[in-house]
Amino acid sequence: MGQFDALVVASGSVAFNGLTEMTDEQWQVGLQSKLMGQINLTRAAIPHLSDKGSITLISGILSEEPINWGVSASTVNGAIDHFVKAAACELPRGLRINTVSPTVVEESMDKYADFFPGFVPVPAAKVAQAYKRSVLGIQTGQVFRVNG
Repeated sequence: MGQFDALVVASGSVAFNGLTEMTDEQWQVGLQSKLMGQINLTRAAIPHLSDKGSITLISGILSEEPINWGVSASTVNGAIDHFVKAAACELPRGLRINTVSPTVVEESMDKYADFFPGFVPVPAAKVAQAYKRSVLGIQTGQVFRVNG
């Protein structure tokens, strides 16, 4: 694969359901896809990143602002934010790691509007600027929040 300067992740799925209705399989969606998917990408990237390279993961507003049926997303997003803070202390060779944590994205409101009543969406272009800040900036172990 060779060396590269930055890993940027904007993927991962979670199940939306009430706490008492969540099945083990639904919990596993978020734990395996969004949480462990990003942790495993981070681990795989470390030997291939250039010195002082950058890793940027995605969490989301539900780590701080829970919603109905969002217990899995809140749990997973919070875990990602905490993983980044801890991993930043242990990364070798000046590597940096941060999280982008957006509110609901404007372009996805047709799918998610019912889950986010009263939330002010942000355009994807604004979220992209947080990724740019993470990749090209100097900070590490940070959660870059993107709110409306």
